[in-house]
Amino acid sequence: MFDPTARTGAATAPSAPKPALRQAAQDLEAAFLAEMLKQAGLGKSQQAFGGGAGEEQFSSFLVQEQASLMAQRGGIGLAERLFAAMQKDQANG
Repeated sequence: MFDPTARTGAATAPSAPKPALRQAAQDLEAAFLAEMLKQAGLGKSQQAFGGGAGEEQFSSFLVQEQASLMAQRGGIGLAERLFAAMQKDQANG
């Protein structure tokens, strides 16, 4: 008879992906990317025909959202390395 609770060769709970760790790693990569984008000049208003005070106030939100989307789509690979390190640290501790 088939037992749905029986474990086969499937991954066990400790080695299953941890969404909270992965999200933390992705958030850290997004913060890093946001700082890099700011340093590269993304979000700075143009001197001529700029958006004024409104643009200056909301440009940081735009940069952060762009960095978050970059991290969600793979970014520069930092999140995966951080996730692996955090997983390893959690397994050892």
